This record gives sequence, C-alpha cells and structure tokens, in this order.
Amino acid sequence: MSQLIFKSECLNAALEGRRASPAEMTDMISLTLNTNNTELLEAASILRMRHKSKTTTFSKKAFLNVVNLCRDTCTYCTYKAEPIQAKVSMMSRRQIDDSLALAKRYGCIEALLVTGERPEERYPQAKKWLDENGFASTADCLVYASEKALEMGLFPHTNAGNLTGDEMAELQKTNVSLGLMLESASDRLTEPGMPHHRAPSKLPAERLAVLAEAGRLGIPMTTGLLLGIGENIHETVMSLDTIRSIHETYGNIQEVILQNFQPKTDTAMRGKPPADRWYLMAVVAACRVMMPKTNIQIPPNLSPDSYSSFLSAGINDWGGVSPLTPDYVNPEFPWPALDKLRQNTEAAGFELDCRFPVYPEFAHMVKYNDLRHKMAESGTDSLLVRRDLWM
Repeated sequence: MSQLIFKSECLNAALEGRRASPAEMTDMISLTLNTNNTELLEAASILRMRHKSKTTTFSKKAFLNVVNLCRDTCTYCTYKAEPIQAKVSMMSRRQIDDSLALAKRYGCIEALLVTGERPEERYPQAKKWLDENGFASTADCLVYASEKALEMGLFPHTNAGNLTGDEMAELQKTNVSLGLMLESASDRLTEPGMPHHRAPSKLPAERLAVLAEAGRLGIPMTTGLLLGIGENIHETVMSLDTIRSIHETYGNIQEVILQNFQPKTDTAMRGKPPADRWYLMAVVAACRVMMPKTNIQIPPNLSPDSYSSFLSAGINDWGGVSPLTPDYVNPEFPWPALDKLRQNTEAAGFELDCRFPVYPEFAHMVKYNDLRHKMAESGTDSLLVRRDLWM
C-alpha cells in the first residue's frame, strides 16, 4: 500500500481499490456523526475527483404529473392525491400533448413521466380516466406519453413504481432509462406505525425484484434512498449495499439518489424533523466510498444552501431541474434557476454540464437505434447534451 492518508485503515484501503464493507461504513458514519470526524468526507472527495473529475451534471426536464392517485399510502408523501382534492391530476391525451409541446418550447431535454402506484387497482376514478382516454392501464398511458415525447424531440424517463417485466420492456423502446426509488431495504419500515406499513409496493423484496428484472432486461436504472424517515445507520448502509449488489450483478444502476426527508404539513409525519444535514453528508460520502464510480445525486431544491458541501462530499449530479414545472413531490421547494445552479456549481470549483436521462457510460445499454440516433443528433462526442441546446 502506498503512503497512508487517513487514520482509518478502511478508508486508506478504499483509496487503494478495496471494497468497503457495510460494517466499516456503519462505523465510519457513526464516527462522523458522533465526533465530527471528517475523514470519511475527505476520502469521498478524493474518490469523486478521481472518477468524475470536476464535471457535475444535471438534466433539463419537464415534470409531467400524469396521475397522482396511488394505491399506496406513505405517511410522509404529499404527492398522492385523493379524487376529491384540488391537486388531483389525471392527464388527458390532449393535456399530455400540450405539456410536451410546451416543454419543447422551453428547451427541455427530458420528459419525466411520473405516476402513482397502479391507481386503477384502488380508484374507480382512475379506471374511468383510463377508459375515457383509450388506455388499458396506467402503463399503457405511459407508453403513449413516451412515444409522443420522443416524437417531439424529448427524451422520456419514466418513474411509475413497480412495473412488470413486460411493461418495462415496452417502455424500453422509448425510454433511455427508467427510475424506481428503493427508499429503504429495511423491512422494519413496513411494520405497523412505520412509514411504509400501508404501502405494499414499498416492500423491499418487491422493489428489489423490479430492479433485478430491469437488470436482466438491460435497462439503465435510477434508484436511491429516502433518508430521515425512521431508518437507522445500519439500515441505511445495508440499503446502499443492496443497491451495490444489484449493480455488481447486472451493471445497470446508473445513478443513486440520496434524498433528504422534508416534513409536509398535510401528512402524518408533519411533526417529524427533516433529515439532518450532517447525516445526509455522511451518507453521501459513504455511498461514494462504497461505490466509487457511481453517479450520486441529491436534489438541489431540498438543499439550496449546500452546493459546496455536497459536491465535496461526493455527489456529481443535481438530477432533473425544470425551467417550467414544479417539483410535484416537494412543491414547497422550487427548483433553482439554471443560472444560479451553474454559478453555485462553478463557485464550488466544479463545472456544470447537461446530460440525457441516461449517463454517458450507460448509453451503450440503449438497445434501440432510434434512441441512439436521437441522442447522437443532440449530443457531444462525450454523449452529453450540446451546450447550445440547454444554455
């Protein structure tokens, strides 16, 4: 081993390329939180620069709230609507078409298509909406929206919960990637009184099966954790290790989102404190040490004053940022203006660039030539988006 940098043997070993164990990372997060030891963050910063250099990416997107009825009930979620609520969304074909056309006029690259979990299984209103628009299912609606997005020169990225293999294979024809947040691999969070008790799709085994099936299909996947909803440090690290294991098996986890919980006034967890910033930074750093080459994102609207801190702790992506639509999952937190995002990223010593919904190193997994050709028309030699299309 070369000259030691840190007192921590596991961090020195990680810099030499050894696989960091869950036990080691649990201890390092605990040490960071209990003593303000910064070695974990410093090691993550080294690995981030080694594997990602100074580039920090984002996706210029429009968020299409296709349908926000949902069969699940998570105690922290304000995205889900009931049919009688003013915020309910069930987009018609015309609304989808108009939203996509507007997104194109605003220079968006990505059309993020989001739905609740199989709402037609719980709500007759959702079934009626599908029937009226000529769709057999929510997944069928998403196929339509994806095809229209691609026709208009946008790249769809669908996040619709636990899709089947057949549904993902169909969406793979138009989506260069798909998304499914694991949130947590802890079964304890599904027990009575816990946030996922009434959310059958959030059973870890269900989510992991979808991520594995996407791997077998060769689909680049965005996944991640929701931090601060009642998990402990051990459970967080085991969740990261589970994601790492899927990627080691299938090679298809293109991005890990580490999203900090923010309490909502209209939810059962409104009295809970938001995720601690220092905890979030420690988890970001642990993720970078455990998966040195992975793409790590935090949503910038949820940490608006922490650009430099999180960039140095290991992230290399800001996720989707929209010049047009709100964050329907966190509507009280507006997206930063793209100029501000760029200015703050550069002030921290990094360079901002725009990506497609698939990262350059995962573009080879895109199977369909039509998608490849469309990316080539809009992309640089490094498979990022041409600056004249997003600046």
